[in-house]
Amino acid sequence: MINKAKKNIVFIFIIFGVIFLLFFILLTPKNREKKAYKIILIPKTVDETNDFWSSLMAGAKLGSKDLDVDLKIIGEKSEENVKGQIKDIEESAKRKPDALIVAPSSYSKMSGNLETITDKGMKLVLIDSVVDKDIAESIVATNNFMAGKKLGELAKTLLNHDDEIGIVAHVMGASTAIERERGIKEGLGKYKDQIADTVFTGSSYDRAYTRTEEMLKKHSNIKVIIGTNEYSAVGAARAIKDQGLAEKVKIVGFDNSIEEIQMLEAGIFQGIVIQKPFNMGYLSIQQTVKILEGEPVEDFLDSGYKMITKDNMYEEENQRLLYPFTRQQ
Repeated sequence: MINKAKKNIVFIFIIFGVIFLLFFILLTPKNREKKAYKIILIPKTVDETNDFWSSLMAGAKLGSKDLDVDLKIIGEKSEENVKGQIKDIEESAKRKPDALIVAPSSYSKMSGNLETITDKGMKLVLIDSVVDKDIAESIVATNNFMAGKKLGELAKTLLNHDDEIGIVAHVMGASTAIERERGIKEGLGKYKDQIADTVFTGSSYDRAYTRTEEMLKKHSNIKVIIGTNEYSAVGAARAIKDQGLAEKVKIVGFDNSIEEIQMLEAGIFQGIVIQKPFNMGYLSIQQTVKILEGEPVEDFLDSGYKMITKDNMYEEENQRLLYPFTRQQ
């Protein structure tokens, strides 16, 4: 009878031990139900006519789906609406997300607002552009200096010794504009002294068109134009095409909208440095989730770029980059 009682006690201990072990396994962080992190993405613009930002947002949406993230995208219609973006940042902070991903429209005018985000314990990742303070957990962007240098090197091959150069830039004070122009001058080398004019377009197709027309009237010896983003490059190329100057004025630029690709095929563009905005959007979500889960991340993650010319645009890899409608690697 005693042996039977002992067996029952041992059996009960075994049962309790198994139950305890199951609870321990189920309650370990690895086996808990994963939290759906709340992340707000604030791009420079939500303009649907701009292929760069549309592709970046598509990448972020796919990343949020793959990683089970509750993603909200908030933004303005114009890249130069710095006040509007600051307001978006302030309103987003009130929602108390786990993290914000921001593409700052100004290098210096919103550092304080972004610093408030980190002071309140929310994680901050910068995408595409940076600010004048080291406050982000990580930056996901193109190496804009090196991409600009590559464009300057191509532009140099299109010049004669006395030709002048015009730069059609996007938003004055944006870190992308600053770094790309610095890289362009580095790539041009001694030819940088032949830059006749630099105009800013506020990332407007129409303004880029008008200011290119004005620049060409003012400087009749400009033979090469460099556009520093999609708006600037496309607007400038439209002006050159409409004035029948494609044989006289060469143009190189950034990004890869459908219109840019068509004008590259037609010989209006001599080359375009394409970024990888889909990758940029996807990687920003991936980096942010790693940060929220306490995993190590790169301080700066280069999302990549590639020089495309008419000679290499039909290569299989470049076709995938030019038409990023499927999942990018």
